[in-house]
Amino acid sequence: MKKSTHRIFRFIIRLILRLLGRVETIGFENAPASGGYVIASNHIGRLDAALPYYVLDRPDIVMVVAEKYEKVAFFRWLTRVVNGMFIDRYNADIRAIREAMRRLQQGGILTIAPEGTRSKSGNLLKARPGGIYLAWKAGVPILPVALTGCEDAVVVERLKHFKRLRIKAVAGDFFTLPAEVKGRDRDAVMQQYTDEVMCRIAALLPPERRGAYAGHPRLKELLAGK
Repeated sequence: MKKSTHRIFRFIIRLILRLLGRVETIGFENAPASGGYVIASNHIGRLDAALPYYVLDRPDIVMVVAEKYEKVAFFRWLTRVVNGMFIDRYNADIRAIREAMRRLQQGGILTIAPEGTRSKSGNLLKARPGGIYLAWKAGVPILPVALTGCEDAVVVERLKHFKRLRIKAVAGDFFTLPAEVKGRDRDAVMQQYTDEVMCRIAALLPPERRGAYAGHPRLKELLAGK
C-alpha cells in the first residue's frame, strides 16, 4: 500500500474504532518496524481485519480476504485499495500462495485466521493448516494474537443499545516453526504446527474462549510455562 494511502486508511480505521468503543492492545510494543512475519489470530467478527491497521503503523500489512467476498464490489474495491489479496479457503490456490510468499519474502506482514471462518460462539474452532503452511514455507516468524470483544453478535447488540465496544487484542511472543521435516509425514507435521499456533492463541484467551483447544496437551504445557 502506498504510504499516503496507508496514512489515510489507518486514520479512518483508528477514528472509527475510537468512536465505536475502547480498544485495548497488549504485547505489540516489540513488533518490528520492518521485516516479514505472519499475524495469526482467532476469527470472531468482521472487525478483526481492521485491528492490525489500528495497532501497527506499517504500510506493508497484507489483508487476506476470503474468496467469497470477491463477488462484492465494495470488498473488491477495498481489497485493491489496501493492496490485499483474495484466497480460496477450501482449495489449493497456487496463485494466491505464490503471491503471499512473495509478499512475505519482500518484508510484508501477512494476517491470517487459521480457523478459516468466523466463530459465531466466539470460541476457538478447529483450524486448517493452510495459513500455517505459508508461514512455515516462508520461514518467517509468527505472532499469535487473541481477540475478544469484536464478535459480530456482540458488536450488533452493544451498538443497538448505544453501548461502546470493549475490544481487546493481546499479542504473544514471536516464534518460528522448525524448517526441517525430512523423514516425517508432512501432513502430520503441518497439523502439529497448526496445533502449536492455535494453542499459543488459546493461551492468550480467557479460559471460556479456548474452545476446541481447551483440553489440548500443548496448551497445558504453555500455561505451565514450558
